[in-house]
Amino acid sequence: MIEALDTTLRIATAGAATLLLLLLVAGRARAGIKISLAGLLLGAVAYLFNSSPLIARGQTGLESAVDLFSLFTPFWIWMFARTLFERTPPRWAILGSAAILILSWFSGNFISADTPVGRWIGHPMGFYVIHVLSLVLIADLVRIGLADRADDLIEKRRLIRLWLPLLVAAQAGGILTFELIVGEAIPYPPVQLANAGLIFALTLFAGHALLDTDPVLMVETVEDRPVEASGETLSPSEMVLKEKLEAAMAGGHYRTPGLTIAGLAEHLDTPEHRLRSLINQRLGYRNFSAFLNRHRIAEACELLADREKVDLPVLTIAMDLGYNSLPTFNRAFRSETGTTPSDFRREAIGQN
Repeated sequence: MIEALDTTLRIATAGAATLLLLLLVAGRARAGIKISLAGLLLGAVAYLFNSSPLIARGQTGLESAVDLFSLFTPFWIWMFARTLFERTPPRWAILGSAAILILSWFSGNFISADTPVGRWIGHPMGFYVIHVLSLVLIADLVRIGLADRADDLIEKRRLIRLWLPLLVAAQAGGILTFELIVGEAIPYPPVQLANAGLIFALTLFAGHALLDTDPVLMVETVEDRPVEASGETLSPSEMVLKEKLEAAMAGGHYRTPGLTIAGLAEHLDTPEHRLRSLINQRLGYRNFSAFLNRHRIAEACELLADREKVDLPVLTIAMDLGYNSLPTFNRAFRSETGTTPSDFRREAIGQN
């Protein structure tokens, strides 16, 4: 009974994922979202077949290809979440993770364990490498999703940051940990059924994202610059709050170390959700850190271009503006100006 229910759920999920894949190809989502979500859907379908003996039996000619798509599922989940949260991972992390997965898959499928090389990198070594790397990617997804949630100004994405990492940790993280402990793919029908149910839930999430395409999340790019609403579109309460916010920024409150939107809301004596809405929906910022950086980097540029402050260390400027470290300041400065603080100072002083 459990096996039959498990098989039915897997076939239904595979059919839904295939339909969503077709919708994705014809949809308006940006390229990064399309690629990662397509990989997620294909990997989920492959995993459904690869982890179910009732479906996979008799498909030995396709097992290697299905296995490759299947083991990449955590990688594509990681890429999808990182892209959605506008925290694209560094190129070395993407290429390195993909290379390790492919090499581990190749060694496990095509290098005999009886050979000297196979004893070192074949099964079960490849099995453990794939599982450990996948758990690292999922842990990073959870970290990015939850740790940066307070900085996110888009309410819908804040909700996704809350439950998507938990769902992924429950499904992929739980199954990977289980398989590491038992040393093989899931052999227990009740666990297989629970796993299929969680994959179905992930597919429902993908369907919701595609069928209710939110241009703020799925279509717009991270390069979009804030577009401030005109005074005519602001309500009286928003106008008053905007004036209070501008006064606080003019007074240099953005220099407060460790300033959060909750702390700024308390300083302005206003509910956090009202301030979040104003900065996001009316001033056009997607993250609170981007709002702070716009003010902080503007002052940094003035200080770096001041000939009388040419000997003021960059670290001192960073600390005075509220940054907790020089690397954080350098990343923010490069993101805003396209250059480093030192290069900016050198060019600005040379032109004066």
